[in-house]
Amino acid sequence: MKSKIKYTDEPMGKLRVANDFLPAPDQLVLKEDNVKVTIALRKTSVEFFKREARKHHTSYQKMIRQLVDWYTTQHRKSA
Repeated sequence: MKSKIKYTDEPMGKLRVANDFLPAPDQLVLKEDNVKVTIALRKTSVEFFKREARKHHTSYQKMIRQLVDWYTTQHRKSA
């Protein structure tokens, strides 16, 4: 059996207002320019990404896109 919480009217002590540190909702929407491309990949590579995507409940295209983005970010730093 769960114990019930008893609320009282006792003073809570010194309180302070916390600053609003969360971004506005429009800042949470990341808009990026995407370009549609057609690419031929090895069947084994696509099968791998599809299998992994199913395990992680995501899209295999999204995983491939993320991989390309990470690669680009790494090599942009060193260039």
